[in-house]
Amino acid sequence: MDKKLLFIVNPHAGRAKSRAPLFDAAAIYSEAGYLISVRETRRRGDATRLVESLGGAFDLVVCHGGDGTLNETVNGLMKLPAERRPQVSYLPGGSTNDFAASLSISAEPAVAAQSAMRLRPRRLDVGKFDATHFVYVASFGAFTRTSYSVPQDVKNVFGHFAYILGGVRDLDTLRPYRMKLTADGETFDGEYLFGAVSNSTSIAGLMKLSPEDVGFNDGVFELLLVPVPKTPAQLQALAGALMNQDYGGAGLIFRHVRGVVAETEENIPWSLDGEYVPGAPRVEISIEDGGIEMLL
Repeated sequence: MDKKLLFIVNPHAGRAKSRAPLFDAAAIYSEAGYLISVRETRRRGDATRLVESLGGAFDLVVCHGGDGTLNETVNGLMKLPAERRPQVSYLPGGSTNDFAASLSISAEPAVAAQSAMRLRPRRLDVGKFDATHFVYVASFGAFTRTSYSVPQDVKNVFGHFAYILGGVRDLDTLRPYRMKLTADGETFDGEYLFGAVSNSTSIAGLMKLSPEDVGFNDGVFELLLVPVPKTPAQLQALAGALMNQDYGGAGLIFRHVRGVVAETEENIPWSLDGEYVPGAPRVEISIEDGGIEMLL
């Protein structure tokens, strides 16, 4: 009996317009014994709605698109009971694909599909941000706005460079955010230029964490905070730590945490996997241990 595969395709993601690579990938899944049903997304939230309504009847959900499409797909999966949650395969087609880079998933659909069909399932933790989920990062502050404000057509043309351009533009509005964060009982109360709770070795295509510091199914995420420097010496230490990507160095706060509560008096915007979400006076971030099973 054929296994059933739901193929979610974002036709607007990335720079490639040819569908030929997707046909090649579909052929690989078909040869592995999957009966394929294809659905295209038309607007934001479609992948979540499709997976929530249809996914329980499938053995595997494959999504092609950027990190935002993967985010929507996983949100749909997490709305299903754990026992009805199908496995997932990711064919990255966006302009940066931080999560794919972390897991060494090829940008070539056929190569990624071939790797997935080696049938090496891997449990991955999923983040929870109040009532919604994220795959690899919840962030606020500097460069966070870049990920969701750069127009899709600019991302498609310039790829990773679009994020750098947008980040440079954001320097004009760089400002501190006052926030109190409680992480596994430890409290950080101050002003921050940037903050992230992540499960990835790449954040916003710009910041890199060592693979030794990141476990995708270890029950903890990585908390990184960039405090506002108060003295020239602190500024110099901060610049050096960021330049050398020494996130445990002076001027930065880096922790492995299971949960974070963020409290603020102002409406601070957040980004979940590069997608904008409005802030709230109190945000709870937690982990769904082994929330999804991905074929890599």
